[in-house]
Amino acid sequence: QVQLVETGGGLVQAGGSLRLSCAASGRAASSYAMGWFRQAPGKEREFVAAINWSGISTYYADSVKGRGTISRDNAKNTVYLQMNSLKPEDTASYYCAAAPSLITAQTANSIKYWGQGTQVTVSS
Repeated sequence: QVQLVETGGGLVQAGGSLRLSCAASGRAASSYAMGWFRQAPGKEREFVAAINWSGISTYYADSVKGRGTISRDNAKNTVYLQMNSLKPEDTASYYCAAAPSLITAQTANSIKYWGQGTQVTVSS
């Protein structure tokens, strides 16, 4: 079992930045690929970014490519999502996720563990 706790959400003006953190605990937490997803009201949960267990490989949704950076510190069992040049359309609840591989970390149906989410609101 792996537990995931996200922090770092909040209210930010358009053009600003936020860094989300996801603290993982539990059995072999650092061996999982990790992903970030987001869900806006009335919309389906969508993939944002993913990173493999070692941190060497990453993958991004087109909507955040060039503005978002996913990273991880396995010594701290923590995954980060740095988001820059935020837009109002980035407003959503952001969820941390753990999956067996980088590919499965990109698909909501393949996620093994979810965090509870953290709200990001971008004002125009």
